[in-house]
Amino acid sequence: MPDFLLPDLGEGLEEAEIIEWRVQVGDQVTIDQAVVEVETAKAAVEVPVPFAGTVTALHAAAGTTVAVGQPLVSVDPAAAPAGEDSGNVLVGYGTTTSTGARRRHTSRRSQNHTAGPVRVISPLVRKLAREAALDLTAIRGTGPSGIIRRVDIEQAVQARPAAPATSSQETGGTRVPLRGVRRAMADKLTRSRREIPEATVWVDVDATELLATRAALNAKTPDRPVSLLALFARFTVLALRRYPELNAHLDGDDIVIPDHVHLGFAAQTDRGLVVPVVKDAHQLPARGLSTALASRTAAARAGQLGPAELTGGTITVNNYGVFGVDGSAAIINHPEVAIIGLGRIIDRPWVVDGQLAVRKITELTLAFDHRVCDGGTAGGFLRTLADYLEDPVTALGDL
Repeated sequence: MPDFLLPDLGEGLEEAEIIEWRVQVGDQVTIDQAVVEVETAKAAVEVPVPFAGTVTALHAAAGTTVAVGQPLVSVDPAAAPAGEDSGNVLVGYGTTTSTGARRRHTSRRSQNHTAGPVRVISPLVRKLAREAALDLTAIRGTGPSGIIRRVDIEQAVQARPAAPATSSQETGGTRVPLRGVRRAMADKLTRSRREIPEATVWVDVDATELLATRAALNAKTPDRPVSLLALFARFTVLALRRYPELNAHLDGDDIVIPDHVHLGFAAQTDRGLVVPVVKDAHQLPARGLSTALASRTAAARAGQLGPAELTGGTITVNNYGVFGVDGSAAIINHPEVAIIGLGRIIDRPWVVDGQLAVRKITELTLAFDHRVCDGGTAGGFLRTLADYLEDPVTALGDL
């Protein structure tokens, strides 16, 4: 009777937390059917089973952590259809041929696990709700068939009005475990602060022509609009041609400058801050970048990005303006060596050709690893990028 072990989910991950079982003991499963959802330090992942047959044991409860190589589920293959074989290339990642079976099973699972008007599977979810003093009947679940998941609890906690201040003698409060994506980001930022001698430079930029250029582009093709972040990212990639050191990383005593740009961008989600990556961003035009950024943002907020889509970046961009602030001395996304940010764009008095005018002004901030380059290189990169934003036509000479 084969045991299905937690597979290596990639990117050097050593463990995963069981979020939700998609099967029960006694259920029939088909090859490549998703049987469990786990959360790694990178993302939530559905794990398919490489066997067919009857589930005889689940080796870990929801809310527990399992190491790679430990048993997840046991399957009796006696009831498996003859000749059925997995299309897996890597254990743990299957084909999509079992969609119908997966849907049938999901429907059965939702019926089996309905407990009165409240659908909760994970003991962890119940524990978090209890610690936060939340009424589960008042929470709308976003999982299949309305199942309440951990993200629903976290959203309910965030949406709750702040409690009044209490004296130092009073106890209580809310505890939210630092796990999964939040824990991974916390570890990465802590390592960045510990290891990287970081410096920051900034400059005010007249973005009037940038906004006009974007408006003109989108007026021509309103069905394929270009976002402001996409234009900012495209000009960032272009500036890296002149200053590739900002796209590097350290490998021991060597500075490694790749011949590609894997562009990371900061995205705020209900599960915390994540940095999706657009691979080979240097090969994409502004519209292609806009599409890629939008699709990855939506997937990140839905918790649908895999580890490969959240790692491997060579530089990160951030749009601080969406938070209504001018800039930030950001923490570099280790092991990268630079993060570049765009602040809010507001009307400010500005001198143009010796005359005072009202222009659309923003602030660019660049945090960089001083081991890799000095202020001259960082300042040159930032000034080049600022020139592109102030006069997009100038950038045509380098495109």
